[in-house]
Amino acid sequence: MAPMNLVELIAKKRDGGELAPSEIGELIRALGDGRLADYQMSAFCMAVFFRGMSANETVALTRAMLESGDTVDLGNIAKFKVDKHSTGGVGDKISLCLAPLVAACGLAVPMISGRGLGHTGGTLDKLEAIPGFRVDLDIERYRRIVDEVGVCMIGQTARLAPADRRIYALRDVTATVESIPLIVASILSKKLAEGIDGLVLDVKVGRGAFMKTLADAQKLATALVRVGTDAGKRVSALLTAMDEPLGLTIGNALETREAIEVLHGAGPADVVECTLALGAEMLRHGRGLDEPEARRILQAAIASGDGARVMERMIEAQSGDPKVVAELGRLPRTSERVPVFAKESGHVTGIDALELGLTAVAMGAGRTRVDQAVDPAVGLELAKKSGDAVVRGEPLAWLHVHAIEDAARFSDRVGAAFALGDAAPAIRPLVIETIR
Repeated sequence: MAPMNLVELIAKKRDGGELAPSEIGELIRALGDGRLADYQMSAFCMAVFFRGMSANETVALTRAMLESGDTVDLGNIAKFKVDKHSTGGVGDKISLCLAPLVAACGLAVPMISGRGLGHTGGTLDKLEAIPGFRVDLDIERYRRIVDEVGVCMIGQTARLAPADRRIYALRDVTATVESIPLIVASILSKKLAEGIDGLVLDVKVGRGAFMKTLADAQKLATALVRVGTDAGKRVSALLTAMDEPLGLTIGNALETREAIEVLHGAGPADVVECTLALGAEMLRHGRGLDEPEARRILQAAIASGDGARVMERMIEAQSGDPKVVAELGRLPRTSERVPVFAKESGHVTGIDALELGLTAVAMGAGRTRVDQAVDPAVGLELAKKSGDAVVRGEPLAWLHVHAIEDAARFSDRVGAAFALGDAAPAIRPLVIETIR
């Protein structure tokens, strides 16, 4: 039988067929050499979104995307090399404080991150809120910074999983973000290319996550751990709640400020807990520590200032202004901070993280097109979280905008995202489950 052409392969997946590894490899090669157009890859992603992929197809897609470019050799770095990846949530700024903190505890953290995707913010966008900070480093400089500082946080280079770079951007603007096989292949093709020994995954679940149900989050986490372990890495996943925004801020400079506060021994309780839980799992992989001892070491690195000093060194090595760590006012900010008032009294029974994430995007903190720039200063700041009591006329949140009239477009939308009731609700634990 003659091999199928590219359109036939797309149609085969559209109709629910299973593609052979060679067929998936051909699609990815064709994307790289120009035989497959972006709109055709978008059609393939939509077919996968609706039809799914088998375990074998997912492994083949991951491998093909990994092999579409170069891999990083960090063999000269003696330390255990471990990364963390989040599937994305509203207000998720954990990487910014976690990576330097874990590096301060003796591990190497080579981190290759992404930009905002859908309603969730991106680590690169948050880092670029730091004046001068560069995420577009070449691999040799990346390797040197990991060796000398212990941590480096960059974006994908042109030669590192380039197929994922193309597909990632297309998924963001074609409503195919939530597909489990595409998520697995996207995450692991990048992570396996960056020269790590271990990986801890933060799989978000809830209204503000791409995985809305616990069952879907478990399925994604299991697939990620299986494919990563099969590739010879130490991999585990924490399922964490994303029923409401993580922390108190949504927006790039606002979230960067909040992450740095954690390294100063402050920050919201849920951000601190998420940082310690993921950090402890990274230290379990890299130093064989149990959770209580790992948490003690992480907390000691915060108390001593070691975590903050590593972040300063990383920022300086990546051409940013290291003074922002000690002087948070050096981060971009808007001229206006406009309150959104509660229209009734009661308790906050829920906060619609998805709605607030979409609002932040509409304000300019995220993007709706691949080529769209983000405004680092704008965003939302929560005054209340689920379970908090509120009195009519109290602020529920603040809008960080450049002009007061801008707030009028978003105030009602933000207020409506807060559900109020007579009694405080039961709050589920931040860490729901660990999959190893």
